[in-house]
Amino acid sequence: MEILGVIIAGIIIGLLGKFVAPGDKDNIPIWLTIVCGIGGVLIGWFVYDAFGGDTTSGVDWVRWVVAIIVAAVLVMIASAVTGRNTSKTSKLKHKVT
Repeated sequence: MEILGVIIAGIIIGLLGKFVAPGDKDNIPIWLTIVCGIGGVLIGWFVYDAFGGDTTSGVDWVRWVVAIIVAAVLVMIASAVTGRNTSKTSKLKHKVT
């Protein structure tokens, strides 16, 4: 059940990370956004636990904020690596030539 929770949280966190990421990050596919979200949850929770944050009871909002930030960074990295440029100027250059 925990892996299903991570997948569901990864979908939500990936979309939130895409929303939080600066600039136009709509040029990556949705499956890559979900993968970034799952990675953000796993890496964010690991970083949070590494700094001693595993001592709270109830809902740990700081853990979720760290996961969203990590997912946003992963979305930015994925956008830079995939290199899909959807700007209007690149479309115009292809139409002219």
